[in-house]
Amino acid sequence: MIPIKNKEGIIRMREACAVAASVLDLLKTKVQPGISTYDLDQAARHMIEQYGARSACYGYKLGPRHPAYPSYTCISVNDEVVHGIGSLKRILKDGDIVSLDVVVHYNGYIGDNAFTMPVGSVSPRIEELLRVSREALDLGIQQATVGNRIGDISHAVQTHVEKHGFSVVRDMVGHGVGVSMHEDPQIPNFGRRNSGDKIKPGMTLAIEPMVNLGGYKTKTLGDGWTVVTADGSPSAHFEHTVLTTDKGPEILTIPRPLSTLSTAPTQSSAAR
Repeated sequence: MIPIKNKEGIIRMREACAVAASVLDLLKTKVQPGISTYDLDQAARHMIEQYGARSACYGYKLGPRHPAYPSYTCISVNDEVVHGIGSLKRILKDGDIVSLDVVVHYNGYIGDNAFTMPVGSVSPRIEELLRVSREALDLGIQQATVGNRIGDISHAVQTHVEKHGFSVVRDMVGHGVGVSMHEDPQIPNFGRRNSGDKIKPGMTLAIEPMVNLGGYKTKTLGDGWTVVTADGSPSAHFEHTVLTTDKGPEILTIPRPLSTLSTAPTQSSAAR
């Protein structure tokens, strides 16, 4: 069953998403040639702590035998689609692209967002990959309208991406988000119109196109986490958390100053 947020839940989701978006916005300013992905991850860790939140990524496990995720954010470079682990050995250089995925736990709720950006100058085709992926996110969000179905979001993303000669990842999907990082429904970036669950007011959805310059197939590296394109082509990832309302979709992951947050973090949400 897809969770429907009540008034209190929506207030707290707005707060958690504002924290996640603010951290992501600040983290973007740290990206430059010569910085390591470890240093970016540690910068994000300190930012999250300043907001009285904690990383929802750190220590996360897919199952009892799966290794716990060791970083505070997911920082994925070039052919890394998602779940890249910060490393002192991974130094960003001019011409790279880097995906920053920030997920925080604040006052009992999750905020989730991602953004891919160039490091220095990139080729025109890479610029197009980033532009089209971001446009696909916007088009998907427009379909998160009460009365539509999840497949309408999926179809909008896939159609736009493939029209420009790129491909959408099929092994991983968007999802509901709330008190847990992953809730129903699943939101593929491919699909048919008028298919899937019906969209109702009060859903909070993490819509996240993952778009490859080459083919859609992926593989997971030996660390058990980092997902890369099977053909080594670059990949882009953009994500917003969206609230569905009778007035249309509301993007929740919008940066806000710390002083504007109205709910204090609970002990369970405080940084640790």
